[in-house]
Amino acid sequence: MMETLLLNDSESSLAKAAQLIKNGGLVGIPTETVYGLGADASNEEAVRSIFAAKGRPADNPLIVHLACFADAEKYTAVIPKLAYRLAERFCPGPLTIILPKNERIPYVTSGGLDTVGIRIPAHPVMRRIIELSGCPIAAPSANTSGYPSPTAAEHVMTDMNGRIAAVVDGGQSEFGVESTVIAIENENTVRILRPGCVTAEQLREVCENVIIDKAILNELGKNETAASPGMKYKHYSPNADVVLIDAELDRFTEYVRENNGDKVYSLIFDGDAEGFPFRYLTYGADDYEQAHNVFQRLRELDELGAEKVFVRAPSKDGVGLAVYNRLIRAAGFEVIRI
Repeated sequence: MMETLLLNDSESSLAKAAQLIKNGGLVGIPTETVYGLGADASNEEAVRSIFAAKGRPADNPLIVHLACFADAEKYTAVIPKLAYRLAERFCPGPLTIILPKNERIPYVTSGGLDTVGIRIPAHPVMRRIIELSGCPIAAPSANTSGYPSPTAAEHVMTDMNGRIAAVVDGGQSEFGVESTVIAIENENTVRILRPGCVTAEQLREVCENVIIDKAILNELGKNETAASPGMKYKHYSPNADVVLIDAELDRFTEYVRENNGDKVYSLIFDGDAEGFPFRYLTYGADDYEQAHNVFQRLRELDELGAEKVFVRAPSKDGVGLAVYNRLIRAAGFEVIRI
C-alpha cells in the first residue's frame, strides 16, 4: 500500500505524473475513451506492476500509447501501408492498430504475443504526459480487473487508491468505452477484434473489407489466444448479477415483472422511462449516449445495492456494437432473447 496522489491537469502536475512514470511508477491518466493505468511500456518491472495492481491475467495484452503515429516505427517490426492510411484518418483518436512488435516492447507488455496494439490518444492530458515522460505508455483501463472501466478520476481512486502512485483528474471521459482494436489482414482487409467509437462503417471509408471477429459477440474458448484486450475474460461487470435482455419494451417489462425482487434494478433506454413501473436507471437515448454512460451506470447500480440488473440490450449498429460487446461480457454471456 502507498499514498496515491490526486493531481489536477496543471502543467506542474502533469510534469509530476510524467516523472513518476519515468521512475517506474503507475499513474491513472484520463483519455478520451476511459481512464488508463499508465506505465512505461518498455519497463518490464513497471508493466508487471500494472498486472499486480489490477489483478489482471498476464496473457491479457496491453495497448501502447504514443504521441504520434510516426513513433510507432520505433516499437514495431513492420507497418503496412494500410496502417498509415488508417492513422491519417483516425489518429489521434480511439483506434488501436495491432502491429508486429520489435524488441523494444517486452513480451510482458504484449501478453506473450509477437504483436502489440498501438494507439495515438487524443486527450490533451494523456498526450502531454507522453511527451513529458518520453516513454511509450502502456495503459489498460485503470480499474480492478473485470470491474466496469473508469470514466472519471473518482472511479480510479475508488479502485486504485493505495495501489498506484497518482491519479490525474482530467474530467469525464468523452466516449466512455475503450478504443476500437483492429488487426490488418491484408492491404484491403481489417478485422475488428474489439469494437469502439470508430465503427465498422467508418473503417469501410478507408478499407474495402471490414470483418467483425466472432469473439466480439461470442465467448473465446479456453485454449484460444486473446489478440486484443477484452476478448478472453469476463469484463466490465459490477458486483450485481447482470442479465442482458434482447426484447422490445413491452416484453422486457413483462420479463422484469415476472422476475422482480427487492434488490432488482433495470437499465433501460431514456425513451423507456415514462411509465416503467420498476426500479431503474437509464443509460441514454442513442448509441453514443449509451457508450458514454454505460460504465458509470453499472457503478451506480452497485452504489444502490443492486443484486441483479436486467439490461435492455442496445442495437448492434454503429457504436451500439461496442456497447453490446461490453454488456454481453458484463453479463458473462447470459443473454435472454424474447
